[in-house]
Amino acid sequence: MSTDQIDDILGRLERKTLIRRTVLLITIVVAIVTVYFGAGFLGGRPVPELIRFAQFGFFFNEFGKYARPTFVDLTFYTQENNIGGLAALGALITHPSSILATVVSLRSSLIVSAVIITLTIGIVGTVLGFPLALFFGVMGSERVTPFPFNFLFRGVMSTIRAIPALVWVFIYAALVPLSPLTAMLAVATDTIGNLGRLFTDELEEIQDGPIEAIESTGASRVQVINFGMLSQVSSSFVAWTLYILEINTRIAVSLGVVGAGGLGQYIQQNLNLFNSFRAGAGLVTLLILVLSIELLSSRLRARLRPSEHDSKGIIESIQDLADGRRWLGRGSKGQ
Repeated sequence: MSTDQIDDILGRLERKTLIRRTVLLITIVVAIVTVYFGAGFLGGRPVPELIRFAQFGFFFNEFGKYARPTFVDLTFYTQENNIGGLAALGALITHPSSILATVVSLRSSLIVSAVIITLTIGIVGTVLGFPLALFFGVMGSERVTPFPFNFLFRGVMSTIRAIPALVWVFIYAALVPLSPLTAMLAVATDTIGNLGRLFTDELEEIQDGPIEAIESTGASRVQVINFGMLSQVSSSFVAWTLYILEINTRIAVSLGVVGAGGLGQYIQQNLNLFNSFRAGAGLVTLLILVLSIELLSSRLRARLRPSEHDSKGIIESIQDLADGRRWLGRGSKGQ
């Protein structure tokens, strides 16, 4: 390769690099301008005035209280005896009978009971929505239902997804009073749209070989769908269901904020009363709950779909947080 050719290649690389940097700079400027004027529009006044009138002192004071949570509302026993801090956690071990009494009470004003309510909303809502999600997901695939009839099922799922769970909970409030039951129905409905769409997309990616093999045996249409299609995606369906369960638990918390019970309602009530120490206990509990479910769900999904996940334990996952190369996207399986 001649010197002129090398210089030409280097020149093209430099021009491409310059173009990328220019585009990146323009993108950053556009993002800053968008945020600046968007914040002013939503705040109803220029950004400098918003900053001047913001109550930073009060905010950081309240945030400091969240970092010093009191678990006095953990159970009936801790609440009646005004036991907070780490002593409240010890009371769970020394007085296990209070845990059962707290759970049975179904009171969102007690943390243990609120956690159980939130988990129940997420789990039961997912289980209730799964059969219809499976039905609409399978029927929405063009491999199962010919075009354009499959769009009837896709349209139902799109309509459900277009309405957030926070709206569904108020729609169902006309059926039963706003409560954990209403939240469970909202989560189940939301599951039909979200999980069903994931099922449909998964079916569109299956291989034709097993389908043709089943058809060559003279199998019926139902048998082809069951053994030729669903058999290819059974593990993926379970993995996606676990993922939606993880999301539904978070949704259950947000539904509690609007009065549907659970941990979200406990946090919201204490925030409204400026009981920041107790609200902090709810936030810490929420963090532990969400992280635990996420770690458990990711581990189960890693078992079901090993090709898409690194096989790691919880300790290894936590250790990876301290690896700066992974934060920068430089980590690899071989490292």
